[in-house]
Amino acid sequence: MYRTLTRTLAMLAVLAAGVITANAAGPKIVDPAKVDSDYALQGEYTGEFQRDGKTYKAGAQIIALGNGEFAGAYYPGGLPGDGFGLDKSKVVRANGKLENGEVKFTSDKGTAVLSKEGIALFDPQGNGGAVLKKVNRQSPTLGKKPPQGAVVLFDGSNVENWKNGRLSDDGLLMEGTTSKNLFQDHHIHLEFRIPYQPLDRGQGRGNSGIYVQGRYEIQMLDSFGLHGAMNECGGIYSVAETPINMAFPPLTWQTYDIYYTAGRYDDNQKVVTHPSITVYHNGVKIHDKVQLPGERNTTAAPLKAGPAPGPVYLQNHGCPVRYRNIWVVESSDEK
Repeated sequence: MYRTLTRTLAMLAVLAAGVITANAAGPKIVDPAKVDSDYALQGEYTGEFQRDGKTYKAGAQIIALGNGEFAGAYYPGGLPGDGFGLDKSKVVRANGKLENGEVKFTSDKGTAVLSKEGIALFDPQGNGGAVLKKVNRQSPTLGKKPPQGAVVLFDGSNVENWKNGRLSDDGLLMEGTTSKNLFQDHHIHLEFRIPYQPLDRGQGRGNSGIYVQGRYEIQMLDSFGLHGAMNECGGIYSVAETPINMAFPPLTWQTYDIYYTAGRYDDNQKVVTHPSITVYHNGVKIHDKVQLPGERNTTAAPLKAGPAPGPVYLQNHGCPVRYRNIWVVESSDEK
């Protein structure tokens, strides 16, 4: 997998300042039982191989682009969060098309062949045979129970803690809602599921976001296998990209654990101490006490920056993102 992933990355810059228009033209699938045949090949693959008497680990992520077309990202050392380091320049990318039950990703550096058996790796001379097998990872914080004293915002029973809250037919919280509770310093745990939209690209592909205090957005997007930019999943919108992209495939439950320290302001509402944020995505720390712009909110936030407490806001960007198990601990501890 060795050529630039131009097709997948082409739409990443479509958001101009404040534009909330999803570039989505294909189906938005929320039911795992209603996916297309490409979905079975999409996902994460990992394995080990021998070379020069040494054992090496590798990982790959396969992205379904619709109509039998795929993009691949190859990770020397293992998958993100499981062996791969922080140097994103080492990710090798390529495109391929399903033909006769296989997808080939080829360049002058070698060939990777994807099938239902896994991914076989070959060097330019055709040597190899190492096979990466498909894995289905789960976040270690999935299903995490609220501790004593936590404010439970959503447990699946009702939406009474949300303004404009809506329940899906299968009892999940839908996008486009704001908590009635307001918070200052807090830790929020939330579980989310991105829809499967193989024909869509960029910001039209499973887009939503959580705004802490209604001011600072941690992006949600189907950016599985992509770079980890500030407008991709886990990015602090208009502030910081992720050092490692921990996005799982669409229709996989994912977790955020967000530790937020509110800004401190003087009597004239001038910033004394900037707000800061620590974020764990699927159990891996992706932001560590990042300073936020206390003078301004991030793009498209419903509230301006300031000293007042604010709500949890789950953005509606035209995509059916789903949520469950949301709770908050009011605390000044930022882990």
